Amino acid sequence: AVEVSGDVYGGISSMYLWRGDDLSSGKAVFQSGADVSFKGFTLSYWSNLNLDTEQLDETDIVIDYSTDLGEMLALSVGDILYSVSGATTHELYLGLSVKTLLEPTVTVYYDIDAAPGDLFITASVGHSLNLGEGLDLSLGGLISYIDTDAFSDLHNFELSAGLDYAISEQLTLSPSVIYSTPLSDDSDNFAYGDGIDDEFMGGVTLTLSF
Repeated sequence: AVEVSGDVYGGISSMYLWRGDDLSSGKAVFQSGADVSFKGFTLSYWSNLNLDTEQLDETDIVIDYSTDLGEMLALSVGDILYSVSGATTHELYLGLSVKTLLEPTVTVYYDIDAAPGDLFITASVGHSLNLGEGLDLSLGGLISYIDTDAFSDLHNFELSAGLDYAISEQLTLSPSVIYSTPLSDDSDNFAYGDGIDDEFMGGVTLTLSF
């Protein structure tokens, strides 16, 4: 038997926050996507709709392979195809997670297309708590490092919190918040053209799993 699993989801966020950068100029967005998994492989689709301009300004396709490396390590490798306002690029990534308290994870992203050689590295931790039947709290922290032709430096720090409320066995409602702040003068002033700022994002997502 072919065992396929996946989900479809959609949600509203107060902004499109990507690697500490507000890509929607503080305007609300609708973000949706779908994932289909089979024997460690996952094909994902994701999109961003700017609710102010009513433009679908980004769609991404991700191919991922994830597997366990023994009892303590987990590996994920993949390719992200970004399509942003008609321009495209490919980014390869490799992530390693330690299956222990806080699940520390290091992920390396490497652009091979529009910005060849650009490197982005994240180190993150996370923890989930069950608050009762059908209700879970997730907490996370992340720091990042960026390496481009213009500069190489620490990039941003993020704190995140989210609730997952199981409406049914397949339907989950998930409010969440993220706070991000730059970690260097380079990222504050020059990253992505005009630098990144302190940002606070809130949103809610509805997910149907199958």
